[in-house]
Amino acid sequence: MTAEHPTNPVGVRPVRVRLLNDYEVVVQGLRSMLEPHAGRIEVVETEVIDGEGSGPRRRGAGDRPVDLTLYDTFGRTQVDQDAIDEVLADPAAGSVVVYTWNMQGALVDRAVEKGCSGYLDKSLSADELVRSLESVAAGETVVSPIREYAEERSTAGGAWPGRRHGLTEREAEMIALIAQGYTNPEIAARSYITGNSLKSYIRSAYRKIGVERRSQAVRWGIEHGMLPDEETRPGPLGSKL
Repeated sequence: MTAEHPTNPVGVRPVRVRLLNDYEVVVQGLRSMLEPHAGRIEVVETEVIDGEGSGPRRRGAGDRPVDLTLYDTFGRTQVDQDAIDEVLADPAAGSVVVYTWNMQGALVDRAVEKGCSGYLDKSLSADELVRSLESVAAGETVVSPIREYAEERSTAGGAWPGRRHGLTEREAEMIALIAQGYTNPEIAARSYITGNSLKSYIRSAYRKIGVERRSQAVRWGIEHGMLPDEETRPGPLGSKL
């Protein structure tokens, strides 16, 4: 695949980007998505966060400053919680850009209020994502159009645990959080979706992975790589949906 604009103008270096998420597969999926645009975006560091509040594990460029940090919200709390604050406080992080399905106005406003320089929809194509990151690096604040409902649309690229088993990213995220022991109300609050939407995602995911009970979903998740690379929160198996 060839990018539409594969290189920056002569003398302009690529934007130096750090990637953050709890899941190595998500981080590597983002890296692969950006790789065809290497003349414009240089992924110089990746981070797999070792649990909220415990600090990141870094790979690549050590603690050298980057132009921007791309924060993927898969399996993470949204920006109205404090997990993003540690990233924003990191002097090496550069501009912080949130990459998410949750495009509700309240979350966008909170992200900008906290100091995020970008809030981008996961339905963006790779080239649209790159253009947005370049604009942020140039000093702009870039926000994708607001959607008050957190529906999942077509995924432009990337990877997530459970994808090869037919799970959409949202469905996979629900199974991942179930496997970590979160209750339905906790998952709904963490994912910024309604209880009814959550149950719809869970039912669809259960059908795809061939389970009927929550305990079976937990077991399936553990056996199929749905836990973060550093398990941070074991919990009870819970009851049937």
